[in-house]
Amino acid sequence: MNQSPAPLNRRLSVAPMMEWTTRDFRFLLRLITRHTLLYTEMVHARAVIHGDRERLLGFSPQEHPLALQLGGSEPQALAEAARIAADLGYDEINLNVGCPSERVQSGAFGACLMAEPQLVARCVDAMCSAVAIPVTVKTRIGIDDRDDYQFLLQLVRPVRDAGCSSFAIHARKAILSGLSPKENREIPPLDYGRAYQLKQDFPELEIIVNGGVTSLAEALTHLEHVDGVMIGREAYQNPWHLAEADALLFGTTPPARSRLDVLAAFHGYVVDRYRQGHHPRHALRHVLSLVQGVPGARAFRRHLSENMHHPDATPALLEQAIACLDHQRLASTTGTDECYEQA
Repeated sequence: MNQSPAPLNRRLSVAPMMEWTTRDFRFLLRLITRHTLLYTEMVHARAVIHGDRERLLGFSPQEHPLALQLGGSEPQALAEAARIAADLGYDEINLNVGCPSERVQSGAFGACLMAEPQLVARCVDAMCSAVAIPVTVKTRIGIDDRDDYQFLLQLVRPVRDAGCSSFAIHARKAILSGLSPKENREIPPLDYGRAYQLKQDFPELEIIVNGGVTSLAEALTHLEHVDGVMIGREAYQNPWHLAEADALLFGTTPPARSRLDVLAAFHGYVVDRYRQGHHPRHALRHVLSLVQGVPGARAFRRHLSENMHHPDATPALLEQAIACLDHQRLASTTGTDECYEQA
């Protein structure tokens, strides 16, 4: 079992994102911020039980603190999946009660579970009984036309009583028909006040706000009202802005790394994965946004994008791409860069 080297702190976290928060991207983020809590992609409980666990759940010890997000609506299956994950060394199990995709709805889990609070409570109770690590819930503020505050309370109260003390609130409702998952991240309006009110009414609960946060400055503003902030797409599209997270949000000294250091360390990781039989494209696709604002970024991205999918690609591609960049600019350790060229 892997042991977590850092205490669990949800003051800042990176949201679970399908096809994005893979183990390769999480390793990259951990080179940038030590303390930000990282989440896996959502994995269905039955896949955990019956699937390839190394492929679905494998992670590097350096990724801690690390949470697994589970999908599902069967209490016993979720309990078994949670037990497996805890034994593997995950620091937290999170239940998805917020994904609005049609595929997820057809499996009777995700955001549609907001309409079944007692079932969610039974799921949480079973998971809490199975593991000693925290069980948390990520949800929306409502679904379709059921989006008033009382509807959210009808979910939070029984789930709290079942043993969940930490809720990540995506401050948009979900439209379960007619909108794509992408549209559901953009069209329903944000209502951060709903999450703030939840914290006021349940001060004993840990409330994390999610949705539309694009900077650490915004995160600090939210932290005047709630306990934590979860950043999604911005963490993927501009990972270097998290270089100041440890200092600004956790009050600790950030890793003394420049982007050049990060790229060098990530190259070593890609080499290790390559030796284990993993094609470099799986890791290299995640590094394309790391060099925003650095002269040579276009050439860096073009070299990787045009070559990393070749069957015979090797980790040497990253070294070649790094050579396209202005190393003096890369040597800066600050997380805020003036944009020298269009990203």
